[in-house]
Amino acid sequence: MVEEALDRASPPEDSFIVLPEMCDTGWCLDPEAATRNHCVEWATNLAIRQRVHLQVGFATRVSRPPGAANAALIVHPDGSRSPVYEKVHPFGFTEEPEHYVAGERVVIEKVGPFRVAPSICYDLRFPELHRLAVVAGAEILAIGANWPRQRAAHWRALIIARAIENQAFVIAVNRTGSDPSFDYGGGSLIVDPEGRILAEGKEDPVMLEAEIDRSTLDSWRNEFPALRDLRADLLGEIDVADGD
Repeated sequence: MVEEALDRASPPEDSFIVLPEMCDTGWCLDPEAATRNHCVEWATNLAIRQRVHLQVGFATRVSRPPGAANAALIVHPDGSRSPVYEKVHPFGFTEEPEHYVAGERVVIEKVGPFRVAPSICYDLRFPELHRLAVVAGAEILAIGANWPRQRAAHWRALIIARAIENQAFVIAVNRTGSDPSFDYGGGSLIVDPEGRILAEGKEDPVMLEAEIDRSTLDSWRNEFPALRDLRADLLGEIDVADGD
């Protein structure tokens, strides 16, 4: 489906494509099954063929117990890859923490003229994670998700809030359809640093598209410089893997 959508859309070279959480398997609490695929290799080949930057969500084996992480990374048109981001907040409402270890760092990766911080689904509910990413230099927050339909209103409100409070673009991509655990509401969004919606999906599969302009971010941060008033002493700390 992803390959067909990209072939139809023919995105311009160096576009940034964001896919949902665990895009190859869907929501899966069986790490053995979820890590059988070669999702990163597939994504790398696709990014090279389409000449795009591609953020992909997948499960991966790690050395820390319980032995797997819910992860994301960005692949570039030349086949190079960002550091792996591991979901910092496994979804404690389910058994996810029993199967996937919590991540311990923010990842910042250069994509065109922007610095991007990937995150995953439940991470959206934790503003401090995204604030720390912005303090580390993030200008786009790129969130892949499997977010249930019954909490769709929270999804939409939190995405817009993350954009406004961080004066950053937010690209938030949610899956559609259903599985044995949940029904999913789609509702993917691209939001600008003032909280204006640039593109919004509904419950059907769709490929959203928007132009994001560097000058939009710079001018708003200069016109209304709220980030300058951050109280660094009120923030925690987290390791940062900078792909630059």
